[in-house]
Amino acid sequence: MCRFVVWIFLCFAATALFLTRLVLAGDVTCSGIVPMRHRNDVISIKDFGGVGDGKTLNTKAFRAAIYRIEHLRRRGGTLLYIPPGVYLTESFNLTSHMTLYLSKDAVIRATQDTGSWPLIAPLPSYGRGRELPGGRYMSFIHADGVHDVIITGENGTIDGQGEVWWNMWRQRTLQFTRPNLIELINSRNIIISNVIFRDSPFWNIHPVYCRNVVVQFVTILAPHDSPNTDGIDPDSSSNVCIEDSYISTGDDLVAVKSGWDEYGIAYGRPSSGITIRRITGSSPFAGIAVGSETSGGVQNVFAEHINLYNMGVGIHLKTNIGRGGVIRNITVSNVYMEKARTGIKIAGDVGDHPDDNFNPNALPVVKGVVIRDVWGLDVLQPGSIIGLKNSPFTGICLSKINLHGKIKPGTAPWKCSDVSGAAVGVSPWPCSELTSPGQTGSCSSFI
Repeated sequence: MCRFVVWIFLCFAATALFLTRLVLAGDVTCSGIVPMRHRNDVISIKDFGGVGDGKTLNTKAFRAAIYRIEHLRRRGGTLLYIPPGVYLTESFNLTSHMTLYLSKDAVIRATQDTGSWPLIAPLPSYGRGRELPGGRYMSFIHADGVHDVIITGENGTIDGQGEVWWNMWRQRTLQFTRPNLIELINSRNIIISNVIFRDSPFWNIHPVYCRNVVVQFVTILAPHDSPNTDGIDPDSSSNVCIEDSYISTGDDLVAVKSGWDEYGIAYGRPSSGITIRRITGSSPFAGIAVGSETSGGVQNVFAEHINLYNMGVGIHLKTNIGRGGVIRNITVSNVYMEKARTGIKIAGDVGDHPDDNFNPNALPVVKGVVIRDVWGLDVLQPGSIIGLKNSPFTGICLSKINLHGKIKPGTAPWKCSDVSGAAVGVSPWPCSELTSPGQTGSCSSFI
């Protein structure tokens, strides 16, 4: 066991050295908001009867190991080591002061027995399950009210085996909202790094009502026809760092949210301080998205150095009548996209409603959006900015944007209404609603 602890220490030391070199090389990082913690106490899932044959159900082993971490409370916390193998299990809860460490060739795989999947209450900012009224299925790996939690390793895999859930959705046989792959609620000081996430039943990584969250060096994979398999969805959360990851899924790669219509307005918790950096990916939907659930408000989002391929929409801000909430101080820069249906889309008529009780007078406010240094090839429609008649989008700045592709004959490259702002160095030239302040390379004074 002593040699095993030393080996784990060396792995963490190597990770720290890599991060140090990354910063010294000039790549800016926000990951320091949550320091990587070394655990002296190390246990293995095999100590609790875990069997990695891909057939044996390991639910009792995971729950027993985490029970031990929670109740023994070793100083500095405990690392739960998952050795090589395929560990089939039902859903389980994490606890505070723990590291879930997946070795190389380790797989934690969700059972496809949906009948035994536990149900939990809907989130208060949603009022019901996101897909269906009532409760919702608990996420595969779940945590509520925890802190100091790390999910990491040597690029082991967390496999949701989502196809059975996707088929239920397609066949309309779902009774409740599908489970996320990982959901953390009311939690803080979280690190998720160096893990592969595959085939989530629904959204992949969902921190909600959280603060101080780092998601870094992850790979998230799902088929492009898999429904609602968003990559990372920070939701009514603050101080979130998302960096250096590859995402290829069936829905938005990163989508910032904050609640749904009257429920999100009443809960009133915004998403703020979200940094997204060095993300590469592909999706039939959006690359970097805000919304459409934004009723608690979204502010101070910064995304840069994004590379997108085979996309539906490159950059998508989306909301709707009845949402309420303020979307402000959003900056997206240094984006490369290739093969996209739409380059930039800011829309006030996107997304459904939880019920008929939404307030049609609860109009969202969108202001202070800066999109700059964007280059696109094979983009069918460069852009669309459609505000609301009684709540126009204001302070929209487009700067140094070149989106090239074959536009349909007789089709305007940009569609705009109920919007004001400025454009500098945009090709093809956008709509007349965005005035030109001259070729200064900046429109900050117009925001």
